[in-house]
Amino acid sequence: MQYRQLGGSNLNVSAVCLGTMTYGDQNTEAEAHEQLDYALAHGINFIDTAEMYPVPPKAETFTRTETMLGHWLKNQQRDKIILGSKVAGRNRGLSWIRNGDESLTKANIRSAIHDSLKRLQTDYIDLYQLHWPERNVPLFGQYQFDPKLELDAQGNQKAWVSIHSQLDTLAELIQEGKVRAIGLSNEQPWGIMEFLRLSKEYNLPRVATLQNSYHLMNRTVDFGISEILYRENVSLLAYSPLAFGHLTGKYLDDPQAKGRVTMFLGYAQRYNKPNVAAASVAYAKLARDHGLTPTQLALSFVMHRWCVTSTIIGATNMMQLKENIAAWNTTLSPEVMLEIDRLHLLMTNPAP
Repeated sequence: MQYRQLGGSNLNVSAVCLGTMTYGDQNTEAEAHEQLDYALAHGINFIDTAEMYPVPPKAETFTRTETMLGHWLKNQQRDKIILGSKVAGRNRGLSWIRNGDESLTKANIRSAIHDSLKRLQTDYIDLYQLHWPERNVPLFGQYQFDPKLELDAQGNQKAWVSIHSQLDTLAELIQEGKVRAIGLSNEQPWGIMEFLRLSKEYNLPRVATLQNSYHLMNRTVDFGISEILYRENVSLLAYSPLAFGHLTGKYLDDPQAKGRVTMFLGYAQRYNKPNVAAASVAYAKLARDHGLTPTQLALSFVMHRWCVTSTIIGATNMMQLKENIAAWNTTLSPEVMLEIDRLHLLMTNPAP
């Protein structure tokens, strides 16, 4: 396993990160702990979670993931593990989180981290991330900015918590030793640059990471954001590298295969788009034509991209987890990479 620095922080993380969003819904606590033990034994020191998990978010499962993770974490050598978590934001209609007040006010961020630390049974979170922006942006399958959503039902401009205020609160948490580094998630180019501008102008903590979706069918990061990552020293944490299982080929072999697509109907709207099926077929064929599994192709592509610092993998069983971790050792030939680029130009970002 390779280890890399997160942005300008002093955190060094494994190039593969274990995601936990299935714990508490698709995975029991015993299964979660087995996965965590296996990942740790194979060099993974980076674990990603969130107060909202498991996903899809539901009132009856909210916070289970952090709770299960805390039961495991209390028996580990804490300083050997880099733990990332996230505070849920506004505009997702999660009425069970802070009684429906999901805005990123100082009170809400402080309440969120207080509760996360208690569930995780730790005194600090290494990487604390804003799960999605506190403003109107296209999210989770939306791909166009809509100015009309800047207005409320009465036609008045919506009031948002400022980025400056969010950074002020995160600065306090760092000063208090509750957080070591900060990151963004599901963010857009303007937001990344605004966080960086304000941190420099007001001597506030600098964003170390960006956690965005990145895979063979969603390379939107390559259009503008990748230059920001390079020039501003922000580390990309790539999530959904297997596109909700579409890039494993399992839904091609069996459209009713057990997985998030068939279990949570209507949840993954970003994959209900015209070219997703065709892209799935093309990438699966490319993999098999070169003696690879579709999973190996998809994961190796993301894991070894120059702009990706750590790839967040997830699994619902040990067989999947073992294949996902082992994909780190798969190298794609120049011939395969050229074919990937050709397919990308034919079917550019079918699942943004």
